[in-house]
Amino acid sequence: MTQQTPVRKVCVFCGSSFGDDPCFAKEASELGSLLAEENNGLVYGGGTTGLMGCVAKAVADAGQYVHGIIPEALVSKERKKPGDIEKINDELKDSVENHDGTTPLDDSYGVTTVVTDMHTRKELMAQEADCFVALPGGFGTLEELMEITTWSQLGIHAKPIVLLNINHFYDEFIEFVRGCIKRGFISKENGEIVSIATSPMEVIECLNNYKAPNGRFHLDWSNK
Repeated sequence: MTQQTPVRKVCVFCGSSFGDDPCFAKEASELGSLLAEENNGLVYGGGTTGLMGCVAKAVADAGQYVHGIIPEALVSKERKKPGDIEKINDELKDSVENHDGTTPLDDSYGVTTVVTDMHTRKELMAQEADCFVALPGGFGTLEELMEITTWSQLGIHAKPIVLLNINHFYDEFIEFVRGCIKRGFISKENGEIVSIATSPMEVIECLNNYKAPNGRFHLDWSNK
Protein backbone atom coordinates (compact mmCIF):
# COMPACT_ATOMS: atom_id res chain seq x y z
CA MET A 1 0.00 0.00 0.00
CA THR A 2 1.37 3.38 -1.02
CA GLN A 3 1.05 5.98 1.72
CA GLN A 4 1.54 9.73 1.57
CA THR A 5 4.09 11.46 3.75
CA PRO A 6 2.00 13.28 6.38
CA VAL A 7 2.48 16.80 7.68
CA ARG A 8 1.93 15.48 11.19
CA LYS A 9 1.03 12.18 12.81
CA VAL A 10 -2.04 12.08 15.03
CA CYS A 11 -2.27 9.37 17.67
CA VAL A 12 -5.90 8.34 18.19
CA PHE A 13 -6.99 6.49 21.33
CA CYS A 14 -10.39 4.78 21.05
CA GLY A 15 -12.36 1.62 21.69
CA SER A 16 -11.96 -1.66 19.85
CA SER A 17 -15.73 -2.02 20.24
CA PHE A 18 -18.47 -0.01 18.52
CA GLY A 19 -20.46 1.07 21.57
CA ASP A 20 -24.24 1.30 21.70
CA ASP A 21 -24.79 4.23 19.34
CA PRO A 22 -24.10 4.20 15.56
CA CYS A 23 -22.95 7.82 15.81
CA PHE A 24 -19.71 6.68 17.48
CA ALA A 25 -18.59 4.73 14.40
CA LYS A 26 -19.94 7.37 12.03
CA GLU A 27 -17.95 10.19 13.63
CA ALA A 28 -14.86 8.02 14.05
CA SER A 29 -14.88 7.41 10.28
CA GLU A 30 -15.54 11.09 9.63
CA LEU A 31 -12.58 12.04 11.81
CA GLY A 32 -10.34 9.64 9.89
CA SER A 33 -11.43 11.15 6.57
CA LEU A 34 -10.82 14.70 7.83
CA LEU A 35 -7.41 13.80 9.19
CA ALA A 36 -6.40 12.38 5.82
CA GLU A 37 -7.90 15.34 3.96
CA GLU A 38 -5.75 17.67 6.08
CA ASN A 39 -2.68 15.52 5.27
CA ASN A 40 -2.41 14.07 8.77
CA GLY A 41 -1.12 10.56 9.28
CA LEU A 42 -2.46 8.19 11.91
CA VAL A 43 -0.75 6.35 14.73
CA TYR A 44 -3.04 4.04 16.68
CA GLY A 45 -3.35 0.77 18.58
CA GLY A 46 -3.35 -1.46 15.52
CA GLY A 47 -6.83 -2.99 15.78
CA THR A 48 -9.25 -3.37 12.88
CA THR A 49 -12.46 -3.65 14.90
CA GLY A 50 -14.73 -1.11 16.56
CA LEU A 51 -13.85 2.57 16.47
CA MET A 52 -10.18 1.68 15.97
CA GLY A 53 -11.01 0.06 12.66
CA CYS A 54 -13.30 2.90 11.59
CA VAL A 55 -10.63 5.56 12.01
CA ALA A 56 -7.82 3.51 10.52
CA LYS A 57 -9.83 2.35 7.50
CA ALA A 58 -10.90 5.90 6.66
CA VAL A 59 -7.34 7.20 6.78
CA ALA A 60 -5.90 4.22 4.90
CA ASP A 61 -8.60 4.34 2.21
CA ALA A 62 -7.57 7.95 1.52
CA GLY A 63 -4.01 6.75 0.86
CA GLN A 64 -2.65 8.47 3.93
CA TYR A 65 -0.03 7.18 6.39
CA VAL A 66 -1.32 4.71 8.99
CA HIS A 67 0.83 2.95 11.58
CA GLY A 68 -0.81 0.49 13.94
CA ILE A 69 1.13 -0.74 16.96
CA ILE A 70 -0.29 -3.79 18.68
CA PRO A 71 0.97 -6.29 21.29
CA GLU A 72 1.23 -9.83 20.01
CA ALA A 73 -1.22 -11.05 22.66
CA LEU A 74 -3.96 -8.75 21.30
CA VAL A 75 -3.65 -9.71 17.64
CA SER A 76 -6.27 -12.43 18.09
CA LYS A 77 -8.61 -9.97 19.83
CA GLU A 78 -8.35 -6.78 17.82
CA ARG A 79 -7.56 -7.86 14.25
CA LYS A 80 -10.11 -9.11 11.74
CA LYS A 81 -9.85 -10.12 8.10
CA PRO A 82 -11.11 -7.38 5.75
CA GLY A 83 -13.97 -9.62 4.58
CA ASP A 84 -15.21 -10.07 8.14
CA ILE A 85 -15.76 -6.37 8.88
CA GLU A 86 -19.28 -6.19 7.40
CA LYS A 87 -20.24 -9.29 9.36
CA ILE A 88 -19.01 -7.65 12.55
CA ASN A 89 -20.99 -4.50 11.83
CA ASP A 90 -24.18 -6.42 11.04
CA GLU A 91 -24.13 -9.15 13.66
CA LEU A 92 -21.80 -8.27 16.52
CA LYS A 93 -21.87 -4.50 16.96
CA ASP A 94 -23.99 -4.67 20.13
CA SER A 95 -21.45 -6.78 22.01
CA VAL A 96 -18.38 -5.52 23.84
CA GLU A 97 -16.73 -8.77 22.77
CA ASN A 98 -17.16 -8.00 19.08
CA HIS A 99 -13.42 -8.19 18.53
CA ASP A 100 -13.10 -11.89 19.34
CA GLY A 101 -11.28 -13.75 16.56
CA THR A 102 -8.01 -14.46 14.84
CA THR A 103 -6.67 -13.07 11.60
CA PRO A 104 -3.42 -12.79 9.68
CA LEU A 105 -2.00 -9.29 9.54
CA ASP A 106 -2.65 -7.45 6.28
CA ASP A 107 -2.01 -3.98 4.92
CA SER A 108 -5.64 -2.88 4.49
CA TYR A 109 -5.26 -0.71 7.57
CA GLY A 110 -1.75 0.57 6.90
CA VAL A 111 1.49 -0.71 8.34
CA THR A 112 1.32 -2.80 11.53
CA THR A 113 4.08 -3.24 14.08
CA VAL A 114 3.68 -6.13 16.53
CA VAL A 115 5.34 -5.55 19.92
CA THR A 116 5.75 -7.65 23.02
CA ASP A 117 3.76 -5.70 25.59
CA MET A 118 1.42 -2.78 26.31
CA HIS A 119 4.16 -0.52 27.66
CA THR A 120 6.14 -0.77 24.42
CA ARG A 121 2.99 -0.12 22.41
CA LYS A 122 2.23 3.11 24.29
CA GLU A 123 5.86 4.23 24.28
CA LEU A 124 6.17 3.87 20.49
CA MET A 125 2.83 5.56 19.88
CA ALA A 126 3.82 8.51 22.06
CA GLN A 127 7.25 8.83 20.45
CA GLU A 128 5.93 8.85 16.89
CA ALA A 129 2.88 11.06 17.39
CA ASP A 130 2.83 14.84 17.08
CA CYS A 131 -0.52 15.11 18.87
CA PHE A 132 -3.21 12.99 20.51
CA VAL A 133 -6.99 12.58 20.13
CA ALA A 134 -9.25 10.45 22.31
CA LEU A 135 -12.60 9.09 21.14
CA PRO A 136 -15.11 7.03 23.14
CA GLY A 137 -13.72 3.85 24.63
CA GLY A 138 -13.31 1.90 27.84
CA PHE A 139 -10.60 1.32 30.43
CA GLY A 140 -7.79 1.20 27.87
CA THR A 141 -8.78 4.44 26.19
CA LEU A 142 -9.09 6.27 29.51
CA GLU A 143 -5.75 4.90 30.67
CA GLU A 144 -4.01 6.06 27.50
CA LEU A 145 -5.61 9.50 27.68
CA MET A 146 -4.74 9.97 31.35
CA GLU A 147 -1.16 8.82 30.93
CA ILE A 148 -0.44 11.14 28.01
CA THR A 149 -2.16 14.01 29.89
CA THR A 150 -0.07 13.33 32.99
CA TRP A 151 3.07 13.34 30.86
CA SER A 152 2.13 16.80 29.61
CA GLN A 153 1.51 18.02 33.16
CA LEU A 154 4.95 16.71 34.16
CA GLY A 155 6.63 18.46 31.24
CA ILE A 156 7.59 15.30 29.38
CA HIS A 157 5.92 16.69 26.26
CA ALA A 158 3.84 19.70 25.18
CA LYS A 159 1.93 18.07 22.32
CA PRO A 160 -1.75 18.85 21.66
CA ILE A 161 -4.32 16.60 23.35
CA VAL A 162 -7.96 16.69 22.25
CA LEU A 163 -10.97 14.81 23.60
CA LEU A 164 -13.76 14.21 21.08
CA ASN A 165 -16.93 14.18 23.17
CA ILE A 166 -19.24 12.39 20.73
CA ASN A 167 -22.92 12.65 21.72
CA HIS A 168 -22.06 13.67 25.32
CA PHE A 169 -20.12 10.44 25.93
CA TYR A 170 -17.53 12.17 28.12
CA ASP A 171 -19.83 14.61 29.96
CA GLU A 172 -19.42 12.85 33.32
CA PHE A 173 -15.66 12.60 32.87
CA ILE A 174 -15.43 16.32 32.08
CA GLU A 175 -17.45 17.07 35.22
CA PHE A 176 -15.09 14.83 37.22
CA VAL A 177 -12.10 16.85 36.04
CA ARG A 178 -13.89 20.08 36.92
CA GLY A 179 -14.56 18.63 40.35
CA CYS A 180 -10.86 17.81 40.77
CA ILE A 181 -10.05 21.42 39.94
CA LYS A 182 -12.66 22.71 42.38
CA ARG A 183 -11.41 20.42 45.17
CA GLY A 184 -7.78 21.43 44.64
CA PHE A 185 -6.30 18.31 43.05
CA ILE A 186 -5.78 19.77 39.56
CA SER A 187 -4.78 23.37 38.94
CA LYS A 188 -7.05 25.49 36.80
CA GLU A 189 -4.21 25.89 34.27
CA ASN A 190 -3.56 22.15 34.02
CA GLY A 191 -7.27 21.63 33.55
CA GLU A 192 -6.70 23.16 30.10
CA ILE A 193 -4.17 20.53 29.00
CA VAL A 194 -6.94 18.60 27.26
CA SER A 195 -9.00 20.53 24.71
CA ILE A 196 -12.64 19.47 24.28
CA ALA A 197 -14.23 19.04 20.84
CA THR A 198 -17.78 17.99 20.02
CA SER A 199 -17.30 17.21 16.32
CA PRO A 200 -14.53 15.91 14.05
CA MET A 201 -14.15 19.37 12.50
CA GLU A 202 -13.65 20.87 15.97
CA VAL A 203 -10.90 18.31 16.57
CA ILE A 204 -8.99 19.67 13.58
CA GLU A 205 -9.49 23.23 14.83
CA CYS A 206 -8.30 22.32 18.32
CA LEU A 207 -5.19 20.60 16.96
CA ASN A 208 -4.36 23.55 14.72
CA ASN A 209 -4.82 26.14 17.49
CA TYR A 210 -3.55 24.24 20.54
CA LYS A 211 -1.21 25.97 22.98
CA ALA A 212 0.14 24.12 25.98
CA PRO A 213 -1.13 25.96 29.08
CA ASN A 214 1.02 27.66 31.69
CA GLY A 215 1.32 25.93 35.05
CA ARG A 216 2.78 22.68 33.72
CA PHE A 217 5.91 21.39 35.44
CA HIS A 218 9.25 22.12 33.84
CA LEU A 219 11.23 19.09 34.93
CA ASP A 220 14.40 17.64 33.44
CA TRP A 221 13.57 14.24 31.97
CA SER A 222 16.81 13.84 30.06
CA ASN A 223 18.98 10.82 30.72
CA LYS A 224 22.18 12.07 32.30
